[in-house]
Amino acid sequence: MPELAEVEYYRKIWSPGLKKKVSQVYLHPSARDFRGCNTKILKQHLSGSVLRSSEAKGKQLLFRFSGNNWLGIHLGMSGKLSCGPLTKNRRDGFMAFKQDKHDHLVLIQSRQALVFNDYRMFGRIRFQHGAEVPQWWKSIPPPLNSNAFDRVALKAYLTRRRRSPIKGVLFAQERFPGLGNWMVDEILWRARIRPHCHAGRIGGKKLNDLFHAIKEVCRDALDVIGKDWGDPPDTWLFNHRWNNNGRCPKTGKPLKRETVSGRTTCWSPAWQRWPDSS
Repeated sequence: MPELAEVEYYRKIWSPGLKKKVSQVYLHPSARDFRGCNTKILKQHLSGSVLRSSEAKGKQLLFRFSGNNWLGIHLGMSGKLSCGPLTKNRRDGFMAFKQDKHDHLVLIQSRQALVFNDYRMFGRIRFQHGAEVPQWWKSIPPPLNSNAFDRVALKAYLTRRRRSPIKGVLFAQERFPGLGNWMVDEILWRARIRPHCHAGRIGGKKLNDLFHAIKEVCRDALDVIGKDWGDPPDTWLFNHRWNNNGRCPKTGKPLKRETVSGRTTCWSPAWQRWPDSS
């Protein structure tokens, strides 16, 4: 599933469409991505509108169009955005877009198409017509790299979930928007905390370590992946976690892969020694 940085990267993919009018809207109304969405209203209001701005929060995207129209997109497991050129039809000479069967939403502009593709259909598209920002968008917690997320907020949530493994706790989107599997593993590796550790045991210095690791990983991911889908350096756990025979970039010793909190987890027993030993 696309995480914080990948979502920011996809937001930028539609940037060439800013300040340009949508002339046509193509969609697959029966696709699961449109659950709870009135596709007729969406098509009616987005046709003829201009893309004004875009924003990413956690794993959610919001695109603002002229006429008080708001398009929300959650990429789900396999969703992605693209911006492709129109091609000239050989028969009539008109510009057209060749739509893939998994292109569930296509916004046609003068020279290009803004496309949402999702072959597994676990994503979600929302639409709202009105002057106010959608309530679901307002309810998303502040970004983890903002000043609104602090040690007090972190400690309070860990206390609420004190008997749960920290690996699973960091997946909670109502507190840690945008974190997914690889980012959580990276955070715990940098903080040197075992993924099985109960959240309630993390306090004092380790709370500070975890707090700084969350901030650092979010910042680094946005800088490296969010800008242009760049490759993380080998000093991160990221490049080593995918291999069954991967080794810890800190110790050179084998990494361990197992299921924690229902998620495939990669960690370094030789490096992440806390809380059993320091």
